Amino acid sequence: MKTRGSVARPIRIGAVAYDPKVVTIWEGFKAYFAKRDVDTDFILYSNYDAQVEANLRGEIDVAWNSPLAWVRSQIMTGGRCRALVMRDSDRDLRTRIIVRKHSPAAAVSDLRHKVVAVGASDSPQATLIPLNLIAGAGIAPGKDFQVLYHNVMVGKHGDHVGGERDAARTLVAGDADAACVLDANYLVFINEGTIDPEATRVLASTPSFDHCNFTSRPDLAEGTAQMFVNAFLGMSNEDADARAYMDLEGVKKWLPARTNGYSQLEEAVERFGFYTLAANASGQ
Repeated sequence: MKTRGSVARPIRIGAVAYDPKVVTIWEGFKAYFAKRDVDTDFILYSNYDAQVEANLRGEIDVAWNSPLAWVRSQIMTGGRCRALVMRDSDRDLRTRIIVRKHSPAAAVSDLRHKVVAVGASDSPQATLIPLNLIAGAGIAPGKDFQVLYHNVMVGKHGDHVGGERDAARTLVAGDADAACVLDANYLVFINEGTIDPEATRVLASTPSFDHCNFTSRPDLAEGTAQMFVNAFLGMSNEDADARAYMDLEGVKKWLPARTNGYSQLEEAVERFGFYTLAANASGQ
């Protein structure tokens, strides 16, 4: 095994198994990097909380984290984790709050006393961020309006689109007054026939936010971190060895990670008391 930084072993990457394709993706990336003299291995976790804790214990070197897992990592370390790399598709996302076409609602404040369908309770894009937008208008979730959760694969932070799709179906069926879906998924739901664009409209959109990043624990050797960054930034969608796996991962180009796109989620976590330092420190 080759030595990189202070680590005389493969770089260990953690990922959450939200779909069978995850195995295909990481086996492909592992083979791709091996051809380029970069040894990697991967460990799959059933949920993001387990992955965050494993990263901070040093069981893995880098975690492929959801935005909520990134926020939790920062809470647990006092902001000492590093975001290394993200996809081009992780930047500048928005969530749409949609209503039926003839809804009387003209603004999110009109959702008072209404039913709002969301994704899984731990979904940043389909639950926490849009509920934070509504709460910012002065109406509290669960108090001033009913939140209808669609808890598909809780623990996977909304990576599974099923919760959002169920929220959209609830709106279409007339069992909710509004539904929260990621902008890209809204188009998917229209194209697949889940939503009729002639029967719905967008009530509001969140400000843009960022999604996943590769998170390193605070004590990861700089040499290891830089090797990891260089390996991913050097990957090209024009390379036949990488293209199929990049397509499965929904990325055209890997970019250096930025952290200024998580403020809405951080605000939501604090506003709703989603995490507390004490609870996370004890692993509860």
